[in-house]
Formats: sequence, structure tokens, C-alpha cells
Amino acid sequence: MAGIAGIASDNASEEVLEMLCTIRHRGKTRISVFEKEGTTAGIIWNEPEDDSVREFLDAGEAGYYNSPGNYAIVKPDNGSFTMTRDELGSAPLYYGSDNDGNICFASEIKALLPITSNIIELSPGHVYEDDEVRSYFGIRSGRKTEKTPDKIASELNRLLDRAVADCLSGDDTGSFLSGGLDSSAICALASRHMKKLRTFAAGLKGAPDLEHAREMAGYLGSEHHEMIITPEKLTAVLPEVIYHLESFDALLVRSSLTNYLVACLASEHVSDVFTGEGGDELFAGYGYLKSIPSERLEDELLRITGTMHNTALQRVDRSASAHGLTPHLIFTNPEVVKFAFSIPVEYKIHGTTEKWILRKAMKGLLPEKIRCRPKVKFWEGAGVKELIADYAEQNISDRDYRAERDLKNGIILGSKEELLYYRVFREHFGSDINLSFVGRTITH
Repeated sequence: MAGIAGIASDNASEEVLEMLCTIRHRGKTRISVFEKEGTTAGIIWNEPEDDSVREFLDAGEAGYYNSPGNYAIVKPDNGSFTMTRDELGSAPLYYGSDNDGNICFASEIKALLPITSNIIELSPGHVYEDDEVRSYFGIRSGRKTEKTPDKIASELNRLLDRAVADCLSGDDTGSFLSGGLDSSAICALASRHMKKLRTFAAGLKGAPDLEHAREMAGYLGSEHHEMIITPEKLTAVLPEVIYHLESFDALLVRSSLTNYLVACLASEHVSDVFTGEGGDELFAGYGYLKSIPSERLEDELLRITGTMHNTALQRVDRSASAHGLTPHLIFTNPEVVKFAFSIPVEYKIHGTTEKWILRKAMKGLLPEKIRCRPKVKFWEGAGVKELIADYAEQNISDRDYRAERDLKNGIILGSKEELLYYRVFREHFGSDINLSFVGRTITH
């Protein structure tokens, strides 16, 4: 994992160092601050000999490249800079201006807050250059393949396997394992390239994810680690999660609780982790998608894939980086994404089966019980479900909710649970901040 920060100003090393220190969790072992062409910038990172970070530093740039499709780059340019964010937004990048009008940037908003309250998120697949933002990449529907399902499944298996192999960094790479199709598929592929895969799961006692993760780990023979979470632990960790997540979106926070804790567990054993986010968006894994007419399904998949930077990808980045882990998102590999949108939608939802083509691609690699397991929402599988919503109901009155749900930024909080999260968010980041960077999950 790595983080970057900087200001379009000379002689600002002290300020940039302070910015980097606020996101020190993103890189606990190394830090470098430099000046070039009217910009002071810096990088923090974990690995002592990270070739990609070294390449950026040698070029006088602030940037990092975790894996294909996961990078952020800032290149100083004569008193300003050019910022580039990866295609889907796996790597976060924000910017704003200080009181003197100098543009500044950082991997997380907490590094910018001492300088400005008007923080802007650089959109995925966009470049900031000459005070303008332009798109260099857009997720589009590709020309549909005419190959048979068997050949499509074989090609998908090959692409996913290559994406896993490209991310391996020796035996110090583990994997999150929920026991669902996506994480199990990645673990199965990774185990083919590793002598001993370490897997990690977390959930409340009796949670379905724990049971299925144990079964999958036993099937693979992985070194499996699990964390049993108590309801008290979930509520106690809320302030930490919201601080790192930098959001109060109800579904995002709720789904990040166990992700944050399992990342903590994994960080005690490995430096890198595989994770299965993106499979539901690319291959139609969500239940509501079955009710969408086939002629409109592709558009919805494009939409939800294009908003992952404020949902699943933000959850993974912040949960992992909070504990110094580098996440590898196999499904967001550019080649996998491109191929996924060349697959006809009737092979994604086939009859009543979601992610049909992905299940077919994993035939023989997974136990049938896991390969055919229906989609379960992240917090349901971990056993969280309505526990936090009930906690909010007990702690926030109807009167308080009515009085506080309308924020001055024009945002209307959708539930007492979301108000609970916003109160914590406000304690960390204040109430005067521009909230345009906070994504909001569309519920179905």
C-alpha cells in the first residue's frame, strides 16, 4: 500500500510531511518528500524495495502502482501538476486549493482538511491538467463475443488466473475468504500458484460466511485464520471505520465493519491480500438485477461498475490501507473488465442463476456447494445484517432524526443508521466540509 500528497508550491516540505503523517497508515516503513518544478510532493509506502514507487521517485513524480488497474499518479508541471487516476478508481485521489490558491492533492481527505474544506474527488478514468479535468477512459459496452459458453468460460478462467499470477509477491500474499463465489474463485486460482495460501475470514458467531469459508479453506488446504466478532466489538470499532472510510453512507459503512476487522487480522500475517470485489458488478451478482429486462441489464451493469469507486472499491482500499495492507482486486484487472463486457448478458443471468458464466468458469475448481451458493449481501453473510440498524434505533430518537436528517449540503440522510454514522463523521471531519466526494449507495 502507498499514499501520496503534495502542494503546487516551493519550500512546502514541512506542510507536505504533515499531510503524509495524517495518512501514515498507508505506508508505515518509508517516506520521501521532494521538490520539482514548483511543486512539493511526497510518497509513503510499505515495501523497502518497491520498484514501482522507486520509478516514480526517480522520475520526480508522486505515484504508486499496486497492480494492473490500481494506480494514482501526480506529475509536477511548471508550478502545477497533472493528476491521473486509474480507470475504475481502485486508488483514491482528491484535490483542492489552499488559502493562497495553490492546488494540493492527497490520497485521503484527512490529509487535505488542514488546508481546505472544499475537497474534490478526481473521478476514475480522469486526468487533471492545466486546471481542467478530462476523461481518458470510460466503461463501455463492448462488441459481444459469438463464442460458445464453454469457450467463454475457458477464456474467463485464463484471464482471471493470469490476473492473479500478475499480483503475486511471493508467500507474503494472502486472501480474504468469505466463502462466496467471488472470493472462493480467487482463492482457488491463487492456490495453484502458491505453496501455502493464507486465508482470512471474520463474522459474528454462527455467521454463514464463517462456515462456508472454513469449508472452502479445508478444500484448498489453506492456512486459515478467522475472527469471531461480538456485537460490542462492531459498535466499538465504528469510529475507527468511519475515520478511515471517510464516508457515512449507510450500506458502505455497514459492509465495511467486518472488512476492516478481517484486514486487521490479515495484517498480522501478510503484506498483500487478494479480494473478490467487482465480480457482482461485472457478472450480475445482485438479486435486484434479475428483475431488470435483459435489454436494459447491460446499462445497469455499466452504471454500477462505474460507481464502484464510492462503494466496494472504497471499502477495500480504506479497510486494507488502515492496516498497511496492499489489496489486489482481480476482477478489476483491465483485461478482465474488457472481456466481461464482451460477454452477452444472457450468460450472466441465465434463467434464474446469477453470475452463471463465472460459475461455469470455476467448474472443477470449487466444491459444488460453494460454486452454486446464492449471492448473500456482505453484511448478511458476516452475520451483521440489521444489528447496527437496531443499535441506531435504540440510540437515536424519532425527534432527533427529523431534526438532523437534512444536511446543509443538500443531502438528506436516509435512516437513523445513517444519522448515527454522520454524527461520527462530523466529529472526525467537521460540518463545514464540502460533501460532494461522499458517494451515496442507491438502494433497491
